[in-house]
Amino acid sequence: MASGAVKTAILPVGGLGSRFLPATKAMPKEMLTVVDKPLVQYAIDEARAAGIENFIFVTGRGKTAIEDHFDHSFELEHTLAERGKNHYVEMMRSMMPEPGQIAYVRQQDPLGLGHAIWCARHMLKDEAFAVLLPDIIIDPVDGGDGCLKQLVDAHDQYGGMVLAVEEVPPERVSSYGIIDPGEVRGSHLEIRAMVEKPRIEDAPSNLCITGRYVLCTEIFDFLDKGVRGAGNEIQLTDAIAANLQKLPIHGVRFSGRRFDCGSKEGFVAANLHFALKHPEIGDKVLKSATEIMARQ
Repeated sequence: MASGAVKTAILPVGGLGSRFLPATKAMPKEMLTVVDKPLVQYAIDEARAAGIENFIFVTGRGKTAIEDHFDHSFELEHTLAERGKNHYVEMMRSMMPEPGQIAYVRQQDPLGLGHAIWCARHMLKDEAFAVLLPDIIIDPVDGGDGCLKQLVDAHDQYGGMVLAVEEVPPERVSSYGIIDPGEVRGSHLEIRAMVEKPRIEDAPSNLCITGRYVLCTEIFDFLDKGVRGAGNEIQLTDAIAANLQKLPIHGVRFSGRRFDCGSKEGFVAANLHFALKHPEIGDKVLKSATEIMARQ
């Protein structure tokens, strides 16, 4: 079993973003902005705060804007500097990973999250690694650790695999991977079993897996088989579940507020949340939102 510090993260970004058409016809879903940052930048910032140094993007067709975002734009930087807007130049440079820290691999066929992770198998050593779904934004409690940092700390304590979990209304369990919790230690809990998108009557709990993982390369023993699960896709949940008797697997009920930006309502809620917190526009947005609500 792999051990040691978690330094590599996989970001699956090959999805079509069909729920956001026509906005995503010519723009990757992961480049949609929440206030003034694209979704994928929030994920990268969270990962870097957790100590991640190497990033593997699993991409698809039409995703070159993501590569451009994490590259220098010399013409733009030069123009901004000429106009005395050096603070923008420094801001853009500060978000850039170091040369060689980012790699890209194509997922030619959209066969599910497990398949996306499998596509990056040759880029990993025998190491624990993180997975972040960029359409999930988790805003940490003010001054607290980000969600992935909480998972990395739990991995340091227990080893094995660690998943972010949270409660969802019972009527929504069929939309998520659901866990069967065992022994609870504060915000940490053992995972005894898990099932992908169960019916309400079959769900072992209402605790769902929610877009952040620390995994081990042992999952590839299952993913190599190409077994199809729920939705006729290769499910990451199934690959994790195949290791329940082999490795310690824990959940972390993380502190922070989650926004599912893969849905329109979650995306709009995230924009409102972060706009209200924004030091430049927060007061103006609150005033506008109050006026809009008063007219409803």
